[in-house]
Amino acid sequence: MTTQADISAEIAVLAEEYARTGVDETGVRLDYPPYRSSLLRHPTKSPVQVDPEGVEPWSPVFGERDVGPLEADLTIQRGGEPVGERMKVAGRVLDGDGRPVRRQLVEVWQANAAGRYIHQRDQHPAPLDPNFVGMGRCLTDDDGGYEFTTIKPGPYPWRNHHNAWRPAHIHFSLFGTDFTQRLVTQMYFPGDPLCALDPISQSIVDPRARQRLVATYDHDLTEAEWCTGYRWDIVLTGSAATPVEEEE
Repeated sequence: MTTQADISAEIAVLAEEYARTGVDETGVRLDYPPYRSSLLRHPTKSPVQVDPEGVEPWSPVFGERDVGPLEADLTIQRGGEPVGERMKVAGRVLDGDGRPVRRQLVEVWQANAAGRYIHQRDQHPAPLDPNFVGMGRCLTDDDGGYEFTTIKPGPYPWRNHHNAWRPAHIHFSLFGTDFTQRLVTQMYFPGDPLCALDPISQSIVDPRARQRLVATYDHDLTEAEWCTGYRWDIVLTGSAATPVEEEE
């Protein structure tokens, strides 16, 4: 079975090869060998042009009245307090020129503090939290801002290789104005030692682009005796764009 040392060695070789090219590659590599199942997760055929009007009538339509203000607080969705480090995650959604993207639907989903999702396919032997669902959403405000109250997720094992662990992360989805404009990405936490061992985050081979997925601890967002705070902006276009999963 492939070990973490094997995966780390492969990551190092690819990082060195990228550094030698001198070419900026800020996107996510679709076929990244250390990420063993990446070959099964991206298209291998050329895209086929389709009529978008055939898709859009079946796509969701979101408005301000569809999203309630309490949906951004993941700690109040059940009858009691969830277990773990309470925190706020806030930031802005911006275009490539730094302008705010207003009324943008932002959705998040994540594991609980023990590193387990409330999903039947997640069989990680960690406890489920009966008071934590791990999903929320909000609309950005006039300044492009969003804010969630949640619990810091825990790392969890996955089967890419022996003793493989995903670093703590939160999934983000941005919908634009219809389903065909959806972007999906992940936010990581500063100082997490698992990030360097993780082939999913390392599939962004450019270190500066990869760093744009890491939030910053914000003491002004932190509230006394209540929660810690992290800030993470999402840039949709341009040279400083936040890396996102490529469309299939």
